[in-house]
Amino acid sequence: MAETKTVKKAVKLAAKKTKAAVSKKTAPATSKLASKLGSGFAIIETGGKQYKVSSGDTLLIEKLSDIHKKGDAIVFDKVLLVSDGKEIKIGTPYLVGETVGAVFEDKVRGKKINVLKFKSKSRWTRRYGHRQTYAKIRVL
Repeated sequence: MAETKTVKKAVKLAAKKTKAAVSKKTAPATSKLASKLGSGFAIIETGGKQYKVSSGDTLLIEKLSDIHKKGDAIVFDKVLLVSDGKEIKIGTPYLVGETVGAVFEDKVRGKKINVLKFKSKSRWTRRYGHRQTYAKIRVL
């Protein structure tokens, strides 16, 4: 049920952005993976989240394994939707045979979040911080 709502939202978004995707100039494709995406956009899933990507975009993605080094190629095969500006392909839930390529650029850490736990009337407090690690990638 939730997947169909996501797909319906993606279709509406694709219909609105189709004209913008056609007129938007992008860098030329640098690999076979990028040629599938071309000048349009795709919606991919990684780390339990969905991202709208187009050629040349830079993203911060959570939950990418630590084995990647700067310049490594990454292939995302969980593609939910692909639009080339004229035609829209929607997966159920994923498109078979469609991939989106990216290059690993850097490992960065987000802003520190301070967490305070407190119980009233017992003088109990705990304070700790958290910094999320992100992978910075560039879509081909």
